[in-house]
Parts: sequence; structure tokens; C-alpha cells
Amino acid sequence: MVIPISAVLLLLILAVIFVRNGALKVSHALVCVLLGFFLAGTSMAPTIHSGLTTTADLVSSLRP
Repeated sequence: MVIPISAVLLLLILAVIFVRNGALKVSHALVCVLLGFFLAGTSMAPTIHSGLTTTADLVSSLRP
């Protein structure tokens, strides 16, 4: 479990740097995809999923 968490942290740091830089290229998008792939395999996946579901429900319940 140590290697995937290290890979997640490395990819997260790279993704933050790329987003802050403002120049998202194909290689940067690939890093972001890999970050999502590795995050899906961690113990944080259910928490992230429930947070996204709750946010989507909240947004869909808003009336303009």
C-alpha cells in the first residue's frame, strides 16, 4: 500500500503544479488521469465518491 499512496501524492503534487502554471498540455492531462486512476484504488475512493454525489445532488436541487 505504500507505493500507490506515494504515487498518488506525487501525481497530486504534479497536478497542482500544472493547474497553477495555467498551461495544461496532453502530458499534464495524462498525469491528471493517472492521479484519478490511482485515487480510485485507495481507501479515499468511497469518501471522494460520496462527496461528489452529495455535491451533485445539492447542485441539482437548486432552482434558478
